[in-house]
Amino acid sequence: MSQTTESQDDRPMKPAMWRGFQRKCPNCGEGLMFDGYLKVANTCPVCNEALHHHRADDGPAYLTILVVGHLLAPLIHVTWTTWRPDPWVMAIAFSLFCVALSLYLLPRMKGVVVNIQWARRMYGFGAAA
Repeated sequence: MSQTTESQDDRPMKPAMWRGFQRKCPNCGEGLMFDGYLKVANTCPVCNEALHHHRADDGPAYLTILVVGHLLAPLIHVTWTTWRPDPWVMAIAFSLFCVALSLYLLPRMKGVVVNIQWARRMYGFGAAA
């Protein structure tokens, strides 16, 4: 029981998720957790927290699709019922918006997934330093 309570108290979930959305280190919140667009750094450049344990896999892509789909579906419906634009105009506009929003959200969702793993001590994040 003390291990579960201890792991939840010293690594709170909400701040870790917010830091992940900002693409920051889950431990210090200062260093960038990515070496590139989606490549997670092996360690934080500020606090040297090991980040190489993560197993994000397809989770960030699924979350991105979920969020983008739930945002675009009502927008498409409202746009069509309110203004009745030409179908090709809607297709081009919403395709560009969909791609831009997906590219914006994908690294942020990956940061959230990795930081949830860190907060819950999954996949080696709980090992003693």
